[in-house]
Amino acid sequence: MISFVSTVEGVPRDTGTASLYQRIRKVLTRDLLVTLALGQVLSLLICALGLTSKYLANDFHANTPIFQSFLNYILLFLVYTTTLAVKQGEGNLLAILMQRWWKYMILGVIDIEANYLVLRAYQYTTLSSIQLLDCFVIPVVLLLSWFFLLVRYKTVHFVGTGLCLLGIGCMVGADILLGRQQGLGEQKLFGNLLVLGGAMLYGISNVCEEFIVKNLSRVEFLGMLGLFGSFFSGIQLAIMEHKELLRVSWNWQIGLLYVGFSAFMFGLYSFMPVVMKRTSATSVNLSLLTADLYSLFCGLFLFHYKFSGLYLLSFFIIILGLVFYSSSSTYVVQDPRVYKQFRNKDNQTPYEPPPLCPRVLEPSVIYTTLSPEQGDEFPVQVA
Repeated sequence: MISFVSTVEGVPRDTGTASLYQRIRKVLTRDLLVTLALGQVLSLLICALGLTSKYLANDFHANTPIFQSFLNYILLFLVYTTTLAVKQGEGNLLAILMQRWWKYMILGVIDIEANYLVLRAYQYTTLSSIQLLDCFVIPVVLLLSWFFLLVRYKTVHFVGTGLCLLGIGCMVGADILLGRQQGLGEQKLFGNLLVLGGAMLYGISNVCEEFIVKNLSRVEFLGMLGLFGSFFSGIQLAIMEHKELLRVSWNWQIGLLYVGFSAFMFGLYSFMPVVMKRTSATSVNLSLLTADLYSLFCGLFLFHYKFSGLYLLSFFIIILGLVFYSSSSTYVVQDPRVYKQFRNKDNQTPYEPPPLCPRVLEPSVIYTTLSPEQGDEFPVQVA
């Protein structure tokens, strides 16, 4: 008897589709999606700040940017500065003031004036100019991170940054095409200079914040900012805005808007160090580019703005840029020779360090990633 054995061959898979799917899953990891979501939470908080400010200025004629910032600094003082005051050991408020009080004083002044300059610019230039020029904070953060935090980037990071800026360009172009030129537009050069100055100060403040939260603590940063911010913004309020504050027609609606603004600002200041410790100052600022788009989408329903498909295109381009930027890790280097090794890693080129003297330390590098693996921590140390 002859027996026959039949074999059934499996249907060959579409290797091209499977390979593309695997690549997408490799890039869109859970940590990357969490990072993107955290950045969008910050953007939504900024959107809420813009809406409450618009209602205060347009509906109730309350133009009090210094007072609004002052309320936030007071909340930071009550929560975080008092926490430092009751804390024991080296992290106590008195110990911090004795070691580096003047550094936090300068940082507090920088943060106050950054907020003031950008808000002041709305009186002199158009909204489109502010949205476009405010992106100057991104190259400032990149340069300061490169030289002072010793962060090194790959080509994919610059591509992602370029895509985000292209998305902002689409949004501004849509505003111009729709004639949505909000703002007085008078003395535009002066207003544009105010925006550039504010963006530069924002960049300095954000890089300092990244260094502090990654090397010291989030509570120390917010506590000292609340201490010096409330002190100096209170002085600036008494000098420059006390008359405007007296002209406000107080009622429960205005009071509710001020409370809402303070709550959103306090949430932004409290949550941003958490996101920045996980990512970086550059990644946070790229994420905040979508805040203007959220404001536009809300304005479609609240203020009857005109819609343009360029707004959706702009949003998707910015998100794509964020995915590009977050898909690869940056690192902090303590020796320039290691950067060459890092750049040649993709080409698998062996790196042979030059012979060192017996007493010379080996070059060291500490990698940081925007999407750390579970359980891994990469502390940032700056020489």
